[in-house]
Amino acid sequence: MKQKNAIQIFEDKKVRTLWDADQEKWFISIIDVIEVLTNTDRPRKYWSDLKTKLKKEGSELSEKIGQLKMQSADGKFYKTDVADTEQLFRLIQSIPSPKAEPFKLWLAQVASERLDEMQDPELSIDRALEQYMKLGYSENWINQRLKSIEIRKELTDEWKKRGLKEGVQFATLTDIITKAWSDKTTKEYKILKGLKKENLRDNMTNTELILNMLAEASTKDISAATNPKDFEESKKVAKQGGNVAKVARKELEAKTGKNVVTSLNAKGLLKEKDAPKKLKPKK
Repeated sequence: MKQKNAIQIFEDKKVRTLWDADQEKWFISIIDVIEVLTNTDRPRKYWSDLKTKLKKEGSELSEKIGQLKMQSADGKFYKTDVADTEQLFRLIQSIPSPKAEPFKLWLAQVASERLDEMQDPELSIDRALEQYMKLGYSENWINQRLKSIEIRKELTDEWKKRGLKEGVQFATLTDIITKAWSDKTTKEYKILKGLKKENLRDNMTNTELILNMLAEASTKDISAATNPKDFEESKKVAKQGGNVAKVARKELEAKTGKNVVTSLNAKGLLKEKDAPKKLKPKK
């Protein structure tokens, strides 16, 4: 079964999705959908109560809901209740929300766009660009982010070639790389930036993105050159790749006197971008 995790954007909110290439279906995190439609800060409790209600009403929908591994706020993958688009359309009918109809239209568009992208892969890049533009990121940052996605894919392809498994092993290696170059684990890094469910890379500055790309590209190149035989050897390679970027980070900080790894997140980045420019004094 070929699957691809992805984040979709609905009204500036992120919804975790997974594309199953064999079934040619999207599977969507029910918890994320409930959070979007209800604005509740306890979507899991809402879903638990809704399942009980549906069962009492004799609905078989909740019994047909499956689970797939999706990335959580801590960067790791956990089993999550998911629904395909058909199930989700039926489920939304049980959730009173003024956003229900707009969400249905959005859901239909997401399903259609994925089928288009299978015919023309370049469309996926165009759509990612469009989503980041809608969120208000600068063109320069978006170009860096799209490049980081390309480099990340090259690294994960290398890991797959070595027989490593998505999920825990990928997350562990990513954590090693991040710790090596930034001196922080992924969790520590997200805490510094005040993040929970948000993607860490989506909240990096240009410089942070560049150094993270250097770390991942170096890891991929070292792995290709040394042919690690197993997960333990790949962990050593991950640290070596991260250390390449750490050297660059340390040298830059020595030259500028400023820390590269900062608490600045997307809100800060966008606020800084939109802030009025100070007038230069007349000579």
